[in-house]
Amino acid sequence: MVDQVLLAQPRGFCAGVEMAIKALTWMVNIFDDPVYCYHEIVHNQAVVEAFERAGVVFVDDISSVPEGSPIMLSAHGSAPEIVAAANEHSAVMVDAVCPLVTKVHHEVKLMAKRNYDIIYVGHEGHDEAVGAIAEAPDSVTLVDPADGLGNFEARDEKRVALLAQTTLGIYEWEDVLEDAQRRYPDLATARRSDLCYATTNRQTAIKQLAGRADTILVVGSQTSSNTQALVRVGRKEGTPTYRVDGPGDINQTWLESSHVVGVTAGASAPDQRVREVIDAIAPIHGVALLSITDEDEYFPLPPSLRKLVKTLQTVVEAAFAVRQPGQPGPIEDDPVYSAAGALDLLGV
Repeated sequence: MVDQVLLAQPRGFCAGVEMAIKALTWMVNIFDDPVYCYHEIVHNQAVVEAFERAGVVFVDDISSVPEGSPIMLSAHGSAPEIVAAANEHSAVMVDAVCPLVTKVHHEVKLMAKRNYDIIYVGHEGHDEAVGAIAEAPDSVTLVDPADGLGNFEARDEKRVALLAQTTLGIYEWEDVLEDAQRRYPDLATARRSDLCYATTNRQTAIKQLAGRADTILVVGSQTSSNTQALVRVGRKEGTPTYRVDGPGDINQTWLESSHVVGVTAGASAPDQRVREVIDAIAPIHGVALLSITDEDEYFPLPPSLRKLVKTLQTVVEAAFAVRQPGQPGPIEDDPVYSAAGALDLLGV
């Protein structure tokens, strides 16, 4: 029997995931189904299945969407040609890209315009990496953090830039950064790290869990890069660490000799799944919180969606006088409305 669960804080949803889930929930409520979404809105099985039950169809090809249907683009960022095709194909297109991913897209375009050879550290085939590289494919070389710089060769050693997928492990990024700085003393990097604040915070927390827990469970899906990074960090710290989508994935042999089990979650994992995992562990002495920082980041809904919702509000108010001008309405309440609340409505 497990004596105690040590629960990491922060864990789970980041501001970008909050924004994307709430945005797609708005789309589901505004439009008759189906609503189409290019790629999984976030990389979490439970979230995707909840939206599918609500009438969302996830696609990998914009041309498969019926002409004029509402389309949302995922939080991971999309290639310029995908954004253009969705705009042309749909009567209503909402891009739910995370602002931190947008920042990397801007960096790719800027460095390419300045004629830099760009090293992009990321995982081949990941939606975020595909979208970022597509901004300037002739200028970017993808390197996997496990392989380091590999066979990368610069045309001009004084014009090399290093950028990253936002969900990498801190140690993965730092290893490549140190190698690149040794090889290219004039290396250009972003003034602020490309790594997402949530990625960094959750990896810092799991390092502390590793020092106090016998075993760690990371809640999140196989397709979630930041979840996989948490698993790698926990194992690198020397603590047996396992990924679970939910309680059904727990192997009881992992817990047999564990007095304290650490629990955390990737940035796209619902906290309901975390609670279910804790219930399955059934610690004798309950749960203790290991908190390293408070997160208060908030990303507003995509501008096109805010404009659409405000327009609909105005039409309804004009017809039915449901509120007085200047009074707050649903769109203004967004900062205090959570993705967890949205998912509760969808039955996650």
